[in-house]
Amino acid sequence: MAFSRLPGDVISRIFSLTTPRDACRVSSVSTAFRSIADSDQVWLQFLPPDHCDGVVLPPISPKKSLYLHLCDHPIPVGGNRNMIFSLDKKSGKKCFMIGARELAITWGDDQRYWRWIAEPNSRFDQVAELMRVCWFHIVGRIETKMLSTKTRYAAYLVFQFRDNKGGFHRPAEARVSVESDGHREWPTVILDPREGEPRLMRERGDGWLEIEMGEFYNENGDDGTLVCSLKEVDDYTTKLGLVVEGIELRPKET
Repeated sequence: MAFSRLPGDVISRIFSLTTPRDACRVSSVSTAFRSIADSDQVWLQFLPPDHCDGVVLPPISPKKSLYLHLCDHPIPVGGNRNMIFSLDKKSGKKCFMIGARELAITWGDDQRYWRWIAEPNSRFDQVAELMRVCWFHIVGRIETKMLSTKTRYAAYLVFQFRDNKGGFHRPAEARVSVESDGHREWPTVILDPREGEPRLMRERGDGWLEIEMGEFYNENGDDGTLVCSLKEVDDYTTKLGLVVEGIELRPKET
């Protein structure tokens, strides 16, 4: 039997077992396939359950439009405006960004060292601007049950530099692991490498910079708390001129 002669509900079930990217490709094959591939029955399978992990989906129809909206317009997680949720457009996997106010920042409440400001191009009400510290340590936490299962995630520090930046040419310890992991040697990253050194940071499309802190494979979402931290405390070099928007977790591109 030709595929096109299968019952519509069977075809929609098959399409829903693919990926959002595949469903969009199929919709261009024919008018008949487009009506099925764009149906709510298919796109509902690509959306997370409403009210899951505190995420309340906006009332947008059809479901494909809701999916595309969530890819480009992150929404708060529950009543917490300092953590936002979105979907990866290609895979439909969950993405989260932990805003600076939700991070544990050493001396973050001392205005001599950090100050909290509004930044016009930020998705959060406030970001953290570093005035001057020697001991630099930022930690973000998220429960692995909130992340998509069977997915490799990467964590990124999202930041900017002011013109007076300084002190970030030293390697900083970057940790991305579950909280139960014991002490071990963690990899390092350099936020502001000297001339001739590799530059791992990159520009985003929203006016911020990002640098990968590490990655984590979320098998079943039952590993507890995922810790994402960046620390440089050994050199006691004065550090200044950094603006932190948050830490973003999204599926690792392969």
